[in-house]
Amino acid sequence: MSILGQRGTLGITLADLAKDEPRVVALTADLRNTSGLDRFAAAFPDRFFNVGIAEQNMIGIAAGLAAGGNIPFAATFSNFASLRACEQIRHFMSYMRENVKLVGFGAGFSMGMFGVTHYAVEDLAAIRAMNDIVILSPSDGLSVYKAVRAAALHEGPVYLRLTGVMNSKIIYKEDYDFQIGKAVVLPGGGGEIAILAAGSLLNAAMGAAGLLEERDGIAATVADVHTIKPIDGELLDRLSGCELIVTVEEHGTVGGLASAVSEYYAAKGKRPRQLPIGVSGPYQNAGDYAYMLEQYGLTEKAIYEKIIVALAK
Repeated sequence: MSILGQRGTLGITLADLAKDEPRVVALTADLRNTSGLDRFAAAFPDRFFNVGIAEQNMIGIAAGLAAGGNIPFAATFSNFASLRACEQIRHFMSYMRENVKLVGFGAGFSMGMFGVTHYAVEDLAAIRAMNDIVILSPSDGLSVYKAVRAAALHEGPVYLRLTGVMNSKIIYKEDYDFQIGKAVVLPGGGGEIAILAAGSLLNAAMGAAGLLEERDGIAATVADVHTIKPIDGELLDRLSGCELIVTVEEHGTVGGLASAVSEYYAAKGKRPRQLPIGVSGPYQNAGDYAYMLEQYGLTEKAIYEKIIVALAK
């Protein structure tokens, strides 16, 4: 699944899920192969709908299919899903609570040389502001598999945010428990620092924690916050005594994971310092995925260095 990336895993999982669940249907906005849904389309041609380059209409069609008792997965680029179809998401998914599973792929910088018009670093901010939409951000292939199945079982609207590129590293090599709203605390760590990461940057967060341990003897708790909304309040309560909470995300530092964590702690009497690591400042020149992560300081080395600076203050 690491070779396929999150999109390819989406397609395999959805096609497998549809064998046992006849209500599952798939839609895309002229991205049959790019979305990874070519397998689904070949296996279930009567349950696949290519609506063309019409993301707003896709959400409306998906809502109609949901109202008819289906479980629609509507997939397109994250930036077009969240921004171009923002009003339709608000009306049909948030207000009317139709059982639509919106899949935004290519989130963050994974569209590489397509540039800023295809980067999605504001999608969480737009959709998280809406009521009653669950937001999932899986970290690797197995995480995508579990998130897709959890989304299908969840009664209500879901935004599934897919990040990273093909050949990404595997994080989960064995089965584990995936529950919406419950972050996964990874083995090891402890101490007075917690690193909370979402999406494919979980791997860089783990690498930064490894550098802290190796170079400075600092143990850090690392958690996979695969559910951005609802945020895992129980975990945040357990971490409230930490010296520093670090959030790592391939999204703007406003409106995403960092905001969700800080908003939770805002009403608490006891809360740790917080270091938000994500996308900030002006838009940079386009480049491949690795180059974009380097520019925005989202590599394991850059994350490590930012934590060290924060600890010295």
